[in-house]
Amino acid sequence: MIQFDKVHLRFDSGISLRNLNISIAKKEFVYLFGESGCGKSSILKMIYLELVPNAGVVTVLDQVTSYAKRKDIAKIRQRIGMAFQDSKLLGDRDIYSNIALPLELQGMKALEVRQKVVARSDELGLRSRLSHYPHELSAGEQQRVSLARAMVISPDILLADEPTAHLDDNTAADVLEWLWKINAQGTTIILATHNKLLTKSDPSRTLTIVAGEVVEDRVK
Repeated sequence: MIQFDKVHLRFDSGISLRNLNISIAKKEFVYLFGESGCGKSSILKMIYLELVPNAGVVTVLDQVTSYAKRKDIAKIRQRIGMAFQDSKLLGDRDIYSNIALPLELQGMKALEVRQKVVARSDELGLRSRLSHYPHELSAGEQQRVSLARAMVISPDILLADEPTAHLDDNTAADVLEWLWKINAQGTTIILATHNKLLTKSDPSRTLTIVAGEVVEDRVK
């Protein structure tokens, strides 16, 4: 589903990703592990077609991203859920509207939108917060809203950038259990984290990134 072939990405700041060769198959659960600033988020953004490499080839869902036109990008993003590290919720919309937004953009009917929003909200313990606004929620709750919005479209791929960073241990464990269930249902998941405890406790595949390079590809 995802292929990086000799990929290089450079920024004006001097930070770069070098010689990435990554292949991720359907239904895999992959951790991108590394310290802040190592390049995890940039890898996710290349998969989401938000960034394109300076050299090499990134292929996502059979599309070479460097050649993707605007209509191609829109179609691919309908199959990818993205939960950002800073949640990126819309402050002028309540939680229901934030989660519903991707479905509304697809032109889905209101009744079906409600069914899907309520279902995802129940899974993540957000049902009682649907009428609230982002500023009324804790950082952990906002992160769960971001995950619900990413998954409400039932994507083929879920990209999660530090989804447990602002959660207490119990809530983080609940979120991970939910992600494993989603993965078991067939969604490919790529989760970026700097928390080594997550990768130690889980038999999933871990790509360890140091200074912009993959230094280890391990399946426990």
